[in-house]
Amino acid sequence: MRQTNLSRLLPLTAAVLLATACAAGAHAQTPQVARFPTTQLNIGIHLIKAEVAKTEAEREQGLMFREKMGENEGMVFLFGAPAGVCMWMKNTLIPLSVAFMDENGVILNIEEMKEQTLDSHCARRGATYALEMNKGWFKQKNIKPGTKIDGLPR
Repeated sequence: MRQTNLSRLLPLTAAVLLATACAAGAHAQTPQVARFPTTQLNIGIHLIKAEVAKTEAEREQGLMFREKMGENEGMVFLFGAPAGVCMWMKNTLIPLSVAFMDENGVILNIEEMKEQTLDSHCARRGATYALEMNKGWFKQKNIKPGTKIDGLPR
């Protein structure tokens, strides 16, 4: 009788241990979502809570692996000086719009970006900043090239 009970418990114990190990392994492989310091930007009457990506590593990470973003939240990228910059959506789970800006915060162009693609979306000329928002945000607010964004970090 004891042997029969033990033989019934071994497969169950093995199954529980396997499930626990798989869950721990899956958890260990879940990418960490980096959060960066924030600043407040404004475009006319619109206030934006923007995370600031200023180092190369922060710019490379960007909004990767985020599952959602608040309505008036975004990420501002600082490039330091006007440069030919492009953005892509590798490992980015939410569709975004990006506004490229000159050194004065004036929007050069706005591009719509599809999630999880390697398509390049580039500034039309040297950009000092880029601001990523939820897809369609700029269009919904009637914000177009030539509009100035205030409060950009230096």
